[in-house]
Amino acid sequence: MESIKRYFTFVRPYWKLIMATIIIGLFKFGLPLALPLIIMYVIDDLLLADLPGEVKLERLYWIMGLTFIVFTLVRYPIEYYRQYYAQLSSNQILFDIRDKLFSHLQRLSLRYYQNTKVGEVISRVINDVEQTKNFIMTGLMNLWLDLATLLIAIGIMLSMDVKLTLVAIAVFPLYGFSIKYFYQRLRQLTKTRSQALAELQGHLHERIQGIAVVKGFALEDHEQKQFERRNQKFLDKAVDHTVWNAKTFAVTNTITDIAPLLVITYAGYQVVHENLTIGALIAFYAYLERLYSPLRRLVNSSTTLTQSIASMDRMFELFDESYDIRDKLGAMELKEVRGRVVFDQVSFRYRDTGDEVLHNIDLVVEEGQTVALVGMSGGGKSSLISLIPRFYDVSGGAVYLDGHDIRDVTLKSLRSQIGMVLQDNILFSDSIRENILMGNPNATEEDMIEAAKAANAHDFIMPLPDGYGTEIGERGVKLSGGQKQRIAIARVFLKNPRILILDEATSALDLESEQLIQQSLERLAKDRTTFIVAHRLSTITHADKIVLISDGSIREMGTHQELMNAEGAYYKLFTVQHLGSPVTE
Repeated sequence: MESIKRYFTFVRPYWKLIMATIIIGLFKFGLPLALPLIIMYVIDDLLLADLPGEVKLERLYWIMGLTFIVFTLVRYPIEYYRQYYAQLSSNQILFDIRDKLFSHLQRLSLRYYQNTKVGEVISRVINDVEQTKNFIMTGLMNLWLDLATLLIAIGIMLSMDVKLTLVAIAVFPLYGFSIKYFYQRLRQLTKTRSQALAELQGHLHERIQGIAVVKGFALEDHEQKQFERRNQKFLDKAVDHTVWNAKTFAVTNTITDIAPLLVITYAGYQVVHENLTIGALIAFYAYLERLYSPLRRLVNSSTTLTQSIASMDRMFELFDESYDIRDKLGAMELKEVRGRVVFDQVSFRYRDTGDEVLHNIDLVVEEGQTVALVGMSGGGKSSLISLIPRFYDVSGGAVYLDGHDIRDVTLKSLRSQIGMVLQDNILFSDSIRENILMGNPNATEEDMIEAAKAANAHDFIMPLPDGYGTEIGERGVKLSGGQKQRIAIARVFLKNPRILILDEATSALDLESEQLIQQSLERLAKDRTTFIVAHRLSTITHADKIVLISDGSIREMGTHQELMNAEGAYYKLFTVQHLGSPVTE
């Protein structure tokens, strides 16, 4: 199977550890195979033998004493190292898979995350990867040990009585038929069940994130029904899986119970005709347990492996998600960036078959200029600035930075020169220090504090319980909107990029916070090429160039004064915002 072949690329580095586990396991499973022979010896050669009682006891003490020593002194290290190596190798493999998956997730484009629930991604990285551990433990270790145990047991039984052995293994073909019949369907049911679980987790993740909306609109009863619907879907899939699984176990265990009945019948017949000793009969029956216990585990392993392979399929489906945005072959590293940005006949659509949201945009932004993008919501402003760091690629035309098509340079070197402050900045549930240091993880404590001061954040940070070490909760929930913005600005100060993108960075803030943030943004924008997306036009009158975008096209462009004098769309927007009192500079 393709998934198993691909999985072995992660297994291969640890093959020596896995082989050591199997070899040690052979001793673990091999030792108990001596017990039925010991039982046969004790019954036939001691208890039923015509020997003095003292001799019987002496021999009994010797054989059991040696057995006791072997099982107590040897069994412990065998059991310990087998478990240790098995867990060590399997956990190392899972570590490598999750590590590579996380690297893959970071390279997927924003388009993927806009179309996929976060909970589904988490389910594949955590649940499905963990489920594949059973493939290592069962398929790569226990399966071979059980198979070896089975063959050794059959070998010993054949040496004792060939006909009786053939009777004992007569039901084996029925096992093969049941496995072939049941497990293909079980794999599909397992995959469907895992998908339903992922959907449930995705829904739960969204609702927990938006719990304030649920409470604010008193939607608890509605959301309970929504959750119950998805929970019921998962239950239905889980029950379908359980029903088929139960049928599998019912059939295989029934087959298992037939074999001892056949053996007892035939062995009893042989004992009556004195073709078999009582000790041999008892030993043979004991070997049946050694024979069918690993066989049961092999059958159960088929169920476990089926589930693991279904999880592998889902895991590799995630691995196979293609990168919309990637470095082209031979992409160059940006060295010293001046900051001249040119949009040349740029068109853009979010999906290959979707409508264009930007049409033939021509815009030149010189080094160090501040450009404001204005217009009604949905006009294409945010879409335009998302092309600069290559969150998306243009559908037509090109974006140039210092004369280089940004598709010809490496993503890392491009994005390292761009700083962004958004309306809703993402902060992580770490300390304030860690969130600011994301701008430059290698910065010194002094540089980090200077960045916070430049962002007007230092004064509110210091009175906090642990100062810069204060944990701010998920998405910065313990901070006000203005405080979160200033942390985000401090992060960009620390990054010190040549190009700055401000997307509604001061909207929805109180007057005092807006003034503080506006001061820090002006300080941040100095000597940098700056793009500002704003609805509040009074905040961008200082811009070197104002671009009005409507329906994906540039309608007007100029300074604030030039556009006001033209009395076009910009003039009307500005006038409406200032209640009929145009403000000019």
